[in-house]
Amino acid sequence: MALTWEDVVKLGTELPGVEESTWWRSPALKVGGKGFCRLRVEAEGGLALVCDLAEKEALLATGDPAFYTTPHYDGHAFILIDLEHIAREQLREMLDDAWWLTAPPKVRGQRELQA
Repeated sequence: MALTWEDVVKLGTELPGVEESTWWRSPALKVGGKGFCRLRVEAEGGLALVCDLAEKEALLATGDPAFYTTPHYDGHAFILIDLEHIAREQLREMLDDAWWLTAPPKVRGQRELQA
């Protein structure tokens, strides 16, 4: 079953300090006032998620239809995700990674205290 923006919000807001917001006039998740995930409303759609550049290249190299990029995102630390092709647990892990890359140290410390 395809995931929805509501699924993304549910998974993302499980992380400390995450709030639903807007970013570039589209639905987004932010932590510490910084966006790490947004639902793209552009023609290609998809979910733009902060991602380490090496991880992005590895994901794109797999040929998995869940992952893609556009010229606008080439060279930038964002992977584009087709929510119809990604598993819930994989998205949960990727949201966690994006959150960790974006969250301020003080907020990251809150998660460490929860563990």
